[in-house]
Amino acid sequence: MATVQSSSFLSSRNSVPSTSSNCSCRRGLIKASINIPRIKTSKISLPNLQIGGRSAHEQELINYSTIVKNLLDEKQLSPATTRSDDMNNGPDPLVIAKLYAIKEAVADRVEMHRNIGEQRSQWNNMLLTSINGITLAAATMTGIAASSGATGDAILGLKMSSTLLYLTATGMLVIINKIQPSQLAEEQRNATRLFQDLYNQIETILSIGHPSVIDVKETMDKVLALDKAYPLPLLGVMLDKFPSSVEPAVWWPQQRRRQPKRVSDSDKYNGWNGKLEEEMKEIMGVLGRKDQEEYISLGKKALKLNKFLAISGPLLTGLAAIGSAFVDSSPSHGSWAAMFGIVGGALASVVNMVEHGGQVGMVFEMYRSNAGFFEYMQQSIESNLTETDTERRENGEVFEMKVALKLGRSLSDLRNLAAASSLKAEDLDEFGSKLF
Repeated sequence: MATVQSSSFLSSRNSVPSTSSNCSCRRGLIKASINIPRIKTSKISLPNLQIGGRSAHEQELINYSTIVKNLLDEKQLSPATTRSDDMNNGPDPLVIAKLYAIKEAVADRVEMHRNIGEQRSQWNNMLLTSINGITLAAATMTGIAASSGATGDAILGLKMSSTLLYLTATGMLVIINKIQPSQLAEEQRNATRLFQDLYNQIETILSIGHPSVIDVKETMDKVLALDKAYPLPLLGVMLDKFPSSVEPAVWWPQQRRRQPKRVSDSDKYNGWNGKLEEEMKEIMGVLGRKDQEEYISLGKKALKLNKFLAISGPLLTGLAAIGSAFVDSSPSHGSWAAMFGIVGGALASVVNMVEHGGQVGMVFEMYRSNAGFFEYMQQSIESNLTETDTERRENGEVFEMKVALKLGRSLSDLRNLAAASSLKAEDLDEFGSKLF
C-alpha cells in the first residue's frame, strides 16, 4: 500500500511541474497588477487542491481582485455622478443671459450719463460766459448813452441796444437759474459712479456667485431706482432744483428679505455676535446724529444761498433794463436811470459769477447726495440688524469690513468709534466718515 501511494505521489509530482509553474507565473501576474500591500499571502495556508484547473489559493486571489476592481470602478464613477448633480443644481443659463443683458444696459447708461454730464458742465461754462458778456456790454452802452458827448440819435441807439441786451440776459438768467446746469452735471456724475458700482456688482455675481432669479429681480430694481433718482430728460421729470425742504437723495430700492444661506453648525451665526450687533448700532447712531445731520444742515444753507442768487440775478438785469431805457429822458431822472443801468448790470454780473461760476447748485446737490449716502448706510445696517434669522443676513465679518471701507476707516478704528459713541453718545465730536 505504501508502495502504491509513493508511486502515485511520484507520478503526480512528475506530471505537475508545468502546471505549478504556470500557477506561480499567474500568481506573479496577479500580484503585480493588484498590488495590495496589506494582504500577507504567507499567512494563508491552503491545500494544494485543483478547482476547475486552478488552485484554491489562486482562485481566492482572483476573486479578491475582482472585488477590488469593482470597488475602484464605483469610486471612479462617483465623481461623475457628483458632477452631474452639480450640473443639475448649477446656475440657470436663462438667468445668466438675463444678467448679461442687464450688464450691457448698465454699461450703456454709464456711458450716457458720463457724456451728458460733460455736456451739461459745458453748458454751465458757456452760458456763464455769454450772459456776463451780454450784461457787461449792456452796462457799457448805458454808460456811453449817459455821457454828455453823445448825440440824440446815438443815445437812442445805445439805449435800445442796452435795453435789448439786458432783456436777453434776464431771459437767459431765468432759464439757467431754473435748470441749474452745474447741479445737472453733478447729478450725472453721481449717476455715472453709481451705475459703474452696479456694473461691478453684476460682474461679481457672475464671477463668483450662483446667480438666481432673485438676483435678476434685485438688479432690475436697482437699475430702475437709479433711473428714477437721476433722470436724463429735462422736461417733465427733471428734479426740483429748489425744493421746499432738503431730503437725502435716494437711489436704491426698498430692502428685500434675503434668502437663507446654507451654513455649517460651526458658522450658524453667519459671522454675527452680540458685540458686533452693538457696534453696528452705535455706528448707525453716529451716522444719523453727526454726518447726515451735518450735511442736511449744509444743504439747507446752500439751498438758501442759491435761491437768493437765482432771484437776484434776473431782478438786477431787469432793473438795469428799465434804467437803460430811461437814460437821458429827463434832467431829474436821467442820472438815477443811468445809475440803475450801469450799477445793476455790474451787480448782475457779480451775482451770476458767484452762482454759476461758484457752482452753488452743484454744491447743494453734493450735500444732498452725501446725506443720501449716510441714509443708505443706516438702512443697510438696520436691515441686517432687524433680520432675526442670522442666516438671512450678510456675513457679519464681510459686512463690518464693507462699512469700515466706505467710511474710510480700519476695522480697529471703526470699533474704537463705536466704543467712544457708547460712552459719550450725544457729546461725541467725531464724525463717522473720514472720506467726506
